Amino acid sequence: MRNKFLGTGVPGYNPLRKLAVILSGLRFAIVYDLSVAYKVVLSLGVLVAAFLLRAWMDFLLIFVATGLMLIAEIFNSTIEAVCDYLQTAEDRKIGAIKDMAAAAAGIAIFLWIVVLGYEVVEMILHLRHKPLWIVIP
Repeated sequence: MRNKFLGTGVPGYNPLRKLAVILSGLRFAIVYDLSVAYKVVLSLGVLVAAFLLRAWMDFLLIFVATGLMLIAEIFNSTIEAVCDYLQTAEDRKIGAIKDMAAAAAGIAIFLWIVVLGYEVVEMILHLRHKPLWIVIP
């Protein structure tokens, strides 16, 4: 795709090409960043459970919290990679930039843990009060 600011890249807009770029970036983050991979797997498990229990609001809340966490993790990894690429030597300013990016990711991860923890406890309590064959047809 063409970069409108730099004037580089292939001209023309193609939504399928854009989707391919998005999926490629997500695949790269999951394959090469273990912290992203295990959080995605854990979230998918809880999302499937919420879906099977037909807890739609819980499903959406978990989905949004997972999305926020993934965005923060990917931005953090990207900022760290760009900083390391631009400045290979130890630099106090680069360290501060990377620390702020890590803090943003840490806040998102904390919120994700709170949401996932609450929802898992709620699902367990829900299953304890109803037999499984009533919950899942």
